[in-house]
This record gives sequence, structure tokens and C-alpha cells, in this order.
Amino acid sequence: MPIKKAAFTLVIILAMLAAYLSFWPVPVEPVSWAAPPAPGYAGPHAVNNRLAGLQMISLGSEEGPEHIVVAKDGKLYATVVSGNILRMNPDGGAQEVFANTGGRVLGFDFDVAGNLIAADAVKGLLSISPDKKITVLADKVGDDPIRYADAVVVAGNGKIYLSDASTRFAPALWGGTFEASVLDILEQSSTGRILEYDPATRGTRVVAKGLSFANGVALSQDGKALFVAETGKYRVWKIAADASNLDVAQANPQASVLLDNLPGYPDNLMRGLDGKIWLGLAKPRNPAIDNMAGKPFLRKLTLRLPRTMWPIPKSYGHVMAFTEDGKIVADLQDPAGAYPETTAVTETADKLYVQSLHAKGLGWRAK
Repeated sequence: MPIKKAAFTLVIILAMLAAYLSFWPVPVEPVSWAAPPAPGYAGPHAVNNRLAGLQMISLGSEEGPEHIVVAKDGKLYATVVSGNILRMNPDGGAQEVFANTGGRVLGFDFDVAGNLIAADAVKGLLSISPDKKITVLADKVGDDPIRYADAVVVAGNGKIYLSDASTRFAPALWGGTFEASVLDILEQSSTGRILEYDPATRGTRVVAKGLSFANGVALSQDGKALFVAETGKYRVWKIAADASNLDVAQANPQASVLLDNLPGYPDNLMRGLDGKIWLGLAKPRNPAIDNMAGKPFLRKLTLRLPRTMWPIPKSYGHVMAFTEDGKIVADLQDPAGAYPETTAVTETADKLYVQSLHAKGLGWRAK
């Protein structure tokens, strides 16, 4: 009975496949949440091509200029996937490796002494002196490790604020920064937090917690508030810098949502000129992901599929600028996504440098 045997074999195969898709262990325990209906590209985010046709600065074999700063020494610094921090002239000339942390620096700033203060997703909060000596400032909060240092900003009083994007998924343990971010956003357990490191006491404390992948951080001009990109829930918060262990899931006058229901995943925040704050949207919203917000089982099932079948959003270049009161004052897009994962903009008097998680070069355009 070859037909009956083939049918029986098919049933067994289908049963095994169903069991795998239903029960195979995955690292996430998804939390149900209500994703707001995507706003699409309308209003201040109406589709445009202002980010298309970027000019490129070659970085040789390096890729992923995730964070870019033009420092007081007139040099442009950029962090890349290899762990290198590159230093060059603003036109890309005289490139050199300033330092290599052995990890992946995602954000950095400079303190008054000229030390480069780095948020390294693998190593924690680092200080790199002008003579290239690397010192670990903080890799724990008490006994709790900093698992995913992401963005950092140095306040005028010397205090350092950084995001610990996820206390669940450390890039060092889960295949890298992108892979760990996908797991955290799929899970939606909202374990991201904002930390403060005080150089005077060498102590680290929690400013705010309960964020779904805490990402970019910027300071208000008066130094009293922090702007924080919450990637997993498409929004930007304004949080009092002196808050203590504040849970953003609980109503509190020290924290409010400044920008809500964005059309993409907000990433880095960078202070620009004339009071602007630049924000990069690394990827656009994906309806499949939003539709699974209230379906934890489907998100688990997704991770049991081949990675090529994961609902990773398409490439779409998008950066924007807003004021401290939440008014959007610039919006630049490239629907073709020629420059991948536009994570933010570094603004100078004559140029806009575009940051990217995976680009092969450094994109820029004249203002």
C-alpha cells in the first residue's frame, strides 16, 4: 500500500513540524501589548526624497558608522562594527584608528577633559583618554551588569547619562547588537533603562526603567531633562534627569511622552544647531510585527522560522529633527533605502553626516 504509507509518512512529518513550531524552545517570553495603528508617511512625515543621493566617504573595509561626532579638535570621530573608533578630517581625509575597545561602541561623547566617553554594548561605560588609554567607568549597577550600553551623553556638571537598552539580551551572548535588539523588541518585556554615572563618586544609579529597548539619549539645553528614544514602542520620552528609579509604566510628572506613534523605529538622538535634536528612524514600521503585538504565541513561532522568514522591516532612509517642545522642524527621507539603517544625523555648519548601523561608508549631504 504505497499510497497509504506515503500518506502516513506525510502525517508524521506534518505532526513533527507542528510540534516544532509550537514547542521548540526560544529565548523570548513575549509580552502582549497594544501597538498603536501606524500613522504612515503623512503630515510632517509626508514622503520625500530629501535624503536620497547622499555623497559618500569611503571607510575602506570598515562598516557601520553608528555614531559620529565632530570634536573640539576639529576631527570627525566615528564608531564602526569592528570595534574601532575612527578619527579623520571632516572631509574623510587622514583616516586613522583612534582606539579599539574590543567591543562595539554604539554611542559616545566627550567630557571637559577631552576624554571620549563611550557606551560599548559589550564592555559597558568606558573612558578613552586623549593618549588612547581605555578605562572601564562602569559595567554594573550594584551587582547587576550593564548588558547593553547603547547611547551616552555628558552633562555640563560632569555627570554621565547612558541607556542600557535591554537587561534581558546582551549582544555578547546573543550574536551581536542587531540580533539582541530583535529579540528584545519581539519580547516587549520593557527592561531597558537609563543610568547615571557620577565621576565624583564613581557611583551608578538608575534614573528610569521600564523602556522597550532604551536607545538614543540627549540632554535638554538647561541640563534638567533627558530625551530618550524608546525604539520598541515607536516613541520619544522626556524624563527629568534627577529622577530616581522611575518606572515609565507608572504615571509620573517626571516623565512624559514627547513624540508618540512614530512611523519607524527611533534610534539615536543628537543635538543639532539652533536648538534642534536629530532623530534617526533605523527601520520603518512593519504591519506584520504590529499585528502580532497582542499575539505572544505568534512572536515565539516567528523565532522558530528560518531567519530569512523573520518579518524584518525593509530599508527606508529617514531622519528628522524636532525642538524640545516636540515640534518637528525637519524631515528627510529616502524611500529606496539606499543608505541602510539611518540611525541619526550629526549636524555641522555646512554638512549633515548620516549615521548608520551597517552602511559601508559615511554618508553626507550639504546643507
